[in-house]
Amino acid sequence: MNWAAIAFDWNQIRAFLATAEEGSLSAAARALGLTQPTVGRQVTALEDHLDVALFERAGRGLVLTPTGHALLDHVRAMGEAAHRVSLVAAGRAETVSGKVAISASDSMAAYVLPDVLVALRDTAPEIEIELVATNAFSDLLHREADIAIRHVRPSERELVAKLLREGEGGLYAAPAFLRRHGRPRRLEDLADLPFVGISDPDRMVLELQRRGWPVTRRNFALYSENMAVATELMRAGLGVGLLSDDIARRLPEVERVLPDLPPIPVPVWLVTHRELHTSRRIRVVFDLLAEALAR
Repeated sequence: MNWAAIAFDWNQIRAFLATAEEGSLSAAARALGLTQPTVGRQVTALEDHLDVALFERAGRGLVLTPTGHALLDHVRAMGEAAHRVSLVAAGRAETVSGKVAISASDSMAAYVLPDVLVALRDTAPEIEIELVATNAFSDLLHREADIAIRHVRPSERELVAKLLREGEGGLYAAPAFLRRHGRPRRLEDLADLPFVGISDPDRMVLELQRRGWPVTRRNFALYSENMAVATELMRAGLGVGLLSDDIARRLPEVERVLPDLPPIPVPVWLVTHRELHTSRRIRVVFDLLAEALAR
């Protein structure tokens, strides 16, 4: 061990890590219970000691420089190690605890994840879960969430992604709706049916027309950007709509319409940041989600 090379102050490292995680000196100061000038001095002292720039200004916040990015994983590992030292000192070295934020679409959060979280509570009851139900992509690099369930592969190289399965989706409706409007037998029959949209109708029309479906804007008199709400509207018999098969099989109140239509691809990706390799709580949640959602 080269002890002479380990000369920086842990408080400086902690200030750097908090600033990187929180995105600004003021947010880091609040998280650490310090003043903003104190955190700024500690970060500057670390930069001076290492003779590198760790941050650069971006509006009111800070972003990491390439050197800061290169150091961040190592500093996170130091932070996790310091946390484990505290656990050992408290006699809780085997406890898996702390907060993990999971980002998922509102329909995934409402219909799929509750059963998964029951298993997680049994496995690691001291982990606190924040479920971020959003149809936008949470920014994992800026810690809007720790783990995300997505239907597209992320483009950021700093993220860790695992394809769990190549899911599928299709057209579904409530039996009451089919009794009132008749069950479509051919693709052409869709032209006269009301749809429940799960996004902006113009976007849906373009996508479905691209697949050869005979729909126009007038088919979509009812829609919601909230997919869980749109699903409930379908269950109430207000229209046919698109659902992923993994959600539809949890809803006995809907059934597949025109099952011979080519399925719509719905891949399931599990995404996290590189803290997966150093944080035990994130690894526990990631592995449990991977096992449960791969089925």
